[in-house]
Amino acid sequence: MANHKSALKRARQNEKRNLRNRSVRSEARTAMAVVRQRIEDKAGKEGLGTSVSQAVSSLAKAVRKGAVHWKTAARKTSRLQKAANKFA
Repeated sequence: MANHKSALKRARQNEKRNLRNRSVRSEARTAMAVVRQRIEDKAGKEGLGTSVSQAVSSLAKAVRKGAVHWKTAARKTSRLQKAANKFA
């Protein structure tokens, strides 16, 4: 555990950021899972475009907040789009 005042503050900040980043990453993962589930079920063709755009949006939000590296988000976006286009 940190002993100096500045180190204690840094630990508190890191804890807050960790919680925020975890929440943002979780939201993006959930959105991607919805897209994959729609593709797998082959039932929601009409709602697929909407769910893909929501997933891409949540990944972009994660990048803006610094929770995900931009290249990781680009790779995941590309793979989602590719899978959705193959299905449609």
